Amino acid sequence: MLKIGVLGAGHLGKVHLKLLNESPNFNLVGYFDPHENNIHEKMPQILAHRFATVDELLDEVDAVDIVTPTISHYDCAVKALKKFKHIFIEKPITNTIHEAKSLIELSKEANVKVQVGHVERFNPAFVAAKPYLSAPMFIEAHRLSSFTNRGTDVPVVLDLMIHDIDIVLSVVKSPIKKIHANGVAVVSNTPDIANVRIEFHNGCVANLTASRISLQSMRKVRFFQRDAYITVDFLKKESGILKMKDINKQHFNGSHTFAVDLGQEKGVKEMYFYKPEVTEINAIQEELESFGQAIEADHEPIVSINDGYNALHVAHQIIKKLKLSSDFLKNN
Repeated sequence: MLKIGVLGAGHLGKVHLKLLNESPNFNLVGYFDPHENNIHEKMPQILAHRFATVDELLDEVDAVDIVTPTISHYDCAVKALKKFKHIFIEKPITNTIHEAKSLIELSKEANVKVQVGHVERFNPAFVAAKPYLSAPMFIEAHRLSSFTNRGTDVPVVLDLMIHDIDIVLSVVKSPIKKIHANGVAVVSNTPDIANVRIEFHNGCVANLTASRISLQSMRKVRFFQRDAYITVDFLKKESGILKMKDINKQHFNGSHTFAVDLGQEKGVKEMYFYKPEVTEINAIQEELESFGQAIEADHEPIVSINDGYNALHVAHQIIKKLKLSSDFLKNN
């Protein structure tokens, strides 16, 4: 059983502590948080030891789960890698691109597994829809949430949009050609709403919108590809598939199907819509268990350190575009 420790016992850290404590595949040795000293009062079911320092915790574990504020991800990860510990690290992987590159090199030297917490990869709605995704050519994503103080220290791109950036990069196997971005800072000092258009060399276009000042929450992505339209609702955990296939008009029937006459060249096609079965799973629990499986089976994590770097790199390109756009508006 893998011995694991948690760095960070904030809101998300407590969720990780609970799930690791319940996991049959991990032995939760303890946690470290410089500000959290009464976790046993808040979560009495967790009996994990509170370590006085990061180094003391690292000396007692095989792997570490880093759920600290992003600004400290790099320092925590470097300490763990220098002690040859496997790492699960929350998104975004680091605060800067340079830090992420450095972690990639250190992880190669340490020869350990590093998984990044892009949890939407494990959302059951996306898992159910993924087998139907094949070379999408247009993607539209909306991730909207009501305003909270949590996360406002970073642009909405790193707070929310990075989830959809990772999803898009995981399904579009083509280099990025161009990025357009616009955003507005409404209540914080960085953009609270942003709209981004990513163009890929294979012709695919992804339009992403993220807002943290919405009255209604939404986490939805739509994929359009040859002969199919696929929708994934990450919030409601639902997905739907609309596909087109050839049809014999005389045998057309079905409550979720309809015929479309596309003219003499293509003839009559059948459009059918169905919802794939979505398994009720806890996405955070799934990503943590997959991390353990990657270590035990010695295979690449589902969300690798390179995936984390790629998402962060695109996010910083977008932030740079937003800054240029903002500076232009201020000066004109």
